[in-house]
Amino acid sequence: MARPISKVAPQWWDYTTLDEELLADAAKLTPEDLLQLSRPGFEVRIFDTLEELYCAEALEYIEAWQQSTPDNPCGICGPIGPTEQLPLVARMVNALGIDLKKLDAHFWGMDEWVDAEDKPVPVEFPLSFAKADKDLCFDRIDPKYSMPSANLHFPTGDLQAYSKSYDEIRCLVMQGGQGEVKHWAFNDPPKREGEYVDAPPPPEVYRALGTRVTDLHPMTVIQNARTSGGGYVPMVPTRACTVGPKETWKAERVSIWHPGHHDNPFGMRLSALMISKGIADTSVPMSLLADHPSVTFSYYRGGIGTVTTEMH
Repeated sequence: MARPISKVAPQWWDYTTLDEELLADAAKLTPEDLLQLSRPGFEVRIFDTLEELYCAEALEYIEAWQQSTPDNPCGICGPIGPTEQLPLVARMVNALGIDLKKLDAHFWGMDEWVDAEDKPVPVEFPLSFAKADKDLCFDRIDPKYSMPSANLHFPTGDLQAYSKSYDEIRCLVMQGGQGEVKHWAFNDPPKREGEYVDAPPPPEVYRALGTRVTDLHPMTVIQNARTSGGGYVPMVPTRACTVGPKETWKAERVSIWHPGHHDNPFGMRLSALMISKGIADTSVPMSLLADHPSVTFSYYRGGIGTVTTEMH
């Protein structure tokens, strides 16, 4: 049977093209059901307070950096969204006196906007992710503890060099948030075009994608305007650089954080259900993590919400 046309953007694949029974099953999940979705290789955690959630997220930076040595350098790849953990990371480094330079610790930013000519936006661009990483974390670390600029890797400029760095340095953890289109970084659903008009690309085709410049699903553009730009859509670029699945599978663990304000109650349930059940479908890119050997979903209990009708 033919897959439905997207209710959001007919020229794209997205979760609205999935089987209705699967969507209905996801909508029914309670927080306790989410915890039961854990299986070997996929852990679901729920934190009762935002303080615990963001402290736990910040600690993943600290734990990764403390394992780095000059002989065996390693680090963490982090998102913009959530961002609340970033100032906590800086505070922890300063308070504990962690010499990131001496440890040869590394950090990867996972995405960045590009302009109309596909060139990375400058750090002066208000929505620049590199700017946010520096403003909220790295510029707050005491210079005597900070890592060299060469250890900060952003997907700008030489994308092949960025991708190769995952072969040269161990990425212990790749963190992420989940957008409304069910992506991590800017690994958005594909367009409904070419040989993929009737069905989205198979998972193995999508998983082969590396760091690249890509078009963004309209849902992603609107979400970023809502969460980062006061809803001012004209300010948001429609293309961006992103780390790819190819590099993600080189990370030893993938850690996705759900504070409750990036995706909605339904979306946070759907991706967890698909990963737990091994349902990988490229219309829901996050579901491809079903095949990664170590994935953790961390939720804020107050942000899980319910999938019910409530008129406003």
